[in-house]
Amino acid sequence: MKNIILGISFLLVSTGFSQEALSNEAKINLATHFLPEKDKNEAKVIGYADGVEMTVLRDSKSYLTCVADDPNKDGIQIVCYYTELEDFFQRGRVLKSEGKSPIEVREIRKVEIDSGELDFPKGQSMMYVFSGKEENLDVKTGVLEEGKLRYVIYIPYATQESTGLPLSPSAPGMPWIMDPGTHRAHIMVMPN
Repeated sequence: MKNIILGISFLLVSTGFSQEALSNEAKINLATHFLPEKDKNEAKVIGYADGVEMTVLRDSKSYLTCVADDPNKDGIQIVCYYTELEDFFQRGRVLKSEGKSPIEVREIRKVEIDSGELDFPKGQSMMYVFSGKEENLDVKTGVLEEGKLRYVIYIPYATQESTGLPLSPSAPGMPWIMDPGTHRAHIMVMPN
């Protein structure tokens, strides 16, 4: 019986994922590994220092900022975005930490953008989201195999009529517009 319990404990520990197992270098590699080589080496990277507080893992003046995986969520998800979106995303992180719901965060940021209190790019801007399973992560290198990449292209206040994009994809991998007519209007692209 003792051997069975030890075996189960080993299995749980060996298949579980711990952010503490990742060095800062591995966190940076994980946050940037799907980017082209130049961007991979130059992007600013922020992450979770103690599992809760955000910290700069690598500072940079790059046009891209990447956020390492949140250790408090299941699975792996990395986000990289146009650096001029940082105020928008940072404000969302602060509001979320204050216990605001996703709808409240959206409404507060909308009011702040419309009043000019919160900076948001006027033109197009890009965000990449790469996600996958914890068991596909090499904790030594920070490489995530078999992940899925989706693209989000912000086009503030654009509509279906102003872009010709559908409101939902009618074929696999087809782009569509989400949140049309709002500050959050964006083209969603999810390749097969």
